[in-house]
Amino acid sequence: MTVSSVSPSLATGTELAVPDPDRVERDERLVRRRFWQKLRANLHRIPFLEELLAAYFCATDPATPYRAKAILLAALAYFVLPFDAVPDWLLIAGFTDDAAVLAAAVQTVRANLTPAHWGRAKEALRVETGSAGTDVG
Repeated sequence: MTVSSVSPSLATGTELAVPDPDRVERDERLVRRRFWQKLRANLHRIPFLEELLAAYFCATDPATPYRAKAILLAALAYFVLPFDAVPDWLLIAGFTDDAAVLAAAVQTVRANLTPAHWGRAKEALRVETGSAGTDVG
């Protein structure tokens, strides 16, 4: 996850930090540019495809609240980055760190993941695994 997605100054109490708008915008550009390519290149190696796709559709939905969007975009940016804690090319462990980051993000914003996001994820998964090359993004 791109830690710089939220400003370093924490609010009082248990509130989350305020997302840095510039960082969120950079994360969104990165995710929109690289998400589908990375997904398709690793389609059969990612065990959390449905969650990944639901997170993508929620993060790119204009109706998603800003804070939820920022959290999901940070997790998705971590997924698309070519470097991370555990290299993705490692056979068994390659996507475990990505899965953990995504799971934490999804758990944090689960109330913002609507049935429509999950439906789009299921449909995209069907398209991507059933007929390669079809663009849903």
